[in-house]
Amino acid sequence: MRILVVEDTQVLAQAICDRLTSLGHGVDLMEDGQRADDLLKYQSFDLILLDLNLPSLSGLQLLKKLRQRDDDTPVLILTARDQIEDRIRLLDEGADDYLSKPFDFGELEARCRALLRRKQGYASNVSEHGNILVNRDSRQVFVNGELIGVTNREFRLLEIFLGHLGRVLSKDEITDHLFNFNETPGPNAIELYVGRLRKKILQGDLVISTLRGIGYVADIAKPAKPE
Repeated sequence: MRILVVEDTQVLAQAICDRLTSLGHGVDLMEDGQRADDLLKYQSFDLILLDLNLPSLSGLQLLKKLRQRDDDTPVLILTARDQIEDRIRLLDEGADDYLSKPFDFGELEARCRALLRRKQGYASNVSEHGNILVNRDSRQVFVNGELIGVTNREFRLLEIFLGHLGRVLSKDEITDHLFNFNETPGPNAIELYVGRLRKKILQGDLVISTLRGIGYVADIAKPAKPE
């Protein structure tokens, strides 16, 4: 998934980005509130991690502008403020969750999973799609009960398709969800990743169809009607 980290403490920001990137997410970093707001006017993300004390534009001001544009991207606030009044205000202004500094990276990952899962409409980190079971906690995929070995990026690609069943996705859209600005995937990168994923879930009920010149569409195969 594509995540924007807005944090001006360089050491913490880089640690967060490295951690999320290692999980297969496309991660972009902004250290200035105004620049982050300008970016969000034309670039969409699956999740925003937002610090409150930022130069140019505060995290709270950025959050207000985001919601005024009717942008419902999930926002996880990273804050050193621990007063209940501050937390209530953040939630009232449109934050989806908050995490007090200093925090454990395991908890950060869990909260990110919860918000991404919620955005995709799943009640649990474990979901079934035909004969495919996906465990977002352990990043494991099972087909007919058998564990299938997938890389972190293949897992994220699977999540993208499962989150957009029945919808045509162009290569550019998939690239936007899968990679960050600093990555320069080759022209055939998406084809290669889709091809690898198809092979690994060949016995699964998820069918990924290629629409030549347009992109891909994924859906769950319907069981054959008895004759």
